[in-house]
Amino acid sequence: MNKFLNEFKERGYFYQCTNENDLSKLLDDEKINAYIGFDSTASSLHVGSLMQIMCLRLLQKYGHRPIVLLGGGTTRIGDPSGKEETRKILSEKQIENNIKNIEKVFKIFLKTNNPKLRPIFVNNYKWLGKLNYIKFLREIGKHFTINKMLSFDSVKLRLEREQSLSYMEFNYMILQAYDFLELNKNKNCKLQIGGSDQWGNIVNGVELIKRHSNKHVFGLTTPLITLASGVKMGKTEKGAIWLDKKLLSPYEYFQFWRNTDDRDVIKFLKMFTDLKIFEIEKIKNNNINDLKVLLAKEATKMLHGKNEAKKAYETSISIFVKKKLDDETQLPIIKIKNQELIEGISILDLVMRSKLLNSKSEVRRAIKDNGIKIDNKPVESQEYLLSQDNFQKLDLIKLSHGKKKHVIIKLIN
Repeated sequence: MNKFLNEFKERGYFYQCTNENDLSKLLDDEKINAYIGFDSTASSLHVGSLMQIMCLRLLQKYGHRPIVLLGGGTTRIGDPSGKEETRKILSEKQIENNIKNIEKVFKIFLKTNNPKLRPIFVNNYKWLGKLNYIKFLREIGKHFTINKMLSFDSVKLRLEREQSLSYMEFNYMILQAYDFLELNKNKNCKLQIGGSDQWGNIVNGVELIKRHSNKHVFGLTTPLITLASGVKMGKTEKGAIWLDKKLLSPYEYFQFWRNTDDRDVIKFLKMFTDLKIFEIEKIKNNNINDLKVLLAKEATKMLHGKNEAKKAYETSISIFVKKKLDDETQLPIIKIKNQELIEGISILDLVMRSKLLNSKSEVRRAIKDNGIKIDNKPVESQEYLLSQDNFQKLDLIKLSHGKKKHVIIKLIN
């Protein structure tokens, strides 16, 4: 088997392939261009997109060139795959800003110094925005049957649940197939990679290119990742785990990986670090907490750099092992003014302001269960008021919910 495909499988990235034997031979015979598409629905990608980024990183490792398609066009439509309702349509300005920000993430993970391997960034609005509808229907639409389009899960599941599916969304799979055709013609792209929920869209592209251009291209999919707890990868109680330090601090990113379920640690070391497979096999029976720290360090270093990973680790040790707190902490900081403490701040309001919980009823229940703490001491009453007395030793305190959620409350003039 081809070395790239072999490691692709060893790391747990492999789910399906349109013609594995022929793809393996192609990858042995030549260096190819391969693409993954990312719609620009937010100002950053979150950790749910990280496997796809790691796939592009692995491509580069074996001398193939990644194409990053940023869906300026398809974002204006909305992908129905795995969705229960129509995606909110963003303004053109929002989409363009999102594309600029997301591109920065790829420049962290993918090497840019070798011109032969440097990622190619494309925005599909460049060609989708110019389509002539009649011409498109005649040249591209004729290759698709409604019967087959209705058979794909992205459409079938919505219809079975009697959930609305707009004609706009129904067109998405044709546009994605057309993206592959455009990239094949203009960038010599021979492989599309995507999540398993994209299988139908990818197969459409492979078949369209065969019918339209009589060329043989390939599709490769990755499994959809859920945590051992059953939660979708990238989502937590507090929200998405963003790949942008403006939206999520390096410390919080470190803690996400540090808090990985025991059952996921080895799997995630293979998927989300550059550690060699044989190295992971050698240490897989080591102390589980040491392995979690290793995972957190490696993942944070890859995104935020060695120094930020070191700081995040030291903050973690300081808070959770030495029980210390200082001004250098990387925990989220909530600033309050001296003036606010004259009458005191309700613990209910403080926790809500800190976004540790979503409602005052949740805060009350947490207090009752000794789950809200100030500097590691449980708050005993929901009538508790934060006052100047809390800041006699330092101008900051730690507010916690349970063992894993913490913020710093900092006093300012």
